[in-house]
Amino acid sequence: MKNERYIEAEGKTVEEAIKNALQILKLPRKCVKIKTLSEEKKGLFGMPGAKPVKVRVTVIPGKDPASG
Repeated sequence: MKNERYIEAEGKTVEEAIKNALQILKLPRKCVKIKTLSEEKKGLFGMPGAKPVKVRVTVIPGKDPASG
């Protein structure tokens, strides 16, 4: 199995979750692969934020400056 470097992050929107992950990894978007794990679920009466969006951001091999 490959040793992949990734992080799972949450946010109110997909873009916010991706932004949060990229800030933690300190990498630009072009250096990662993004997969949406779960979409936002509305709360009671359609109120936002009952369940946040969750994404997995994986560093593309060879694009990670920390790997050498």
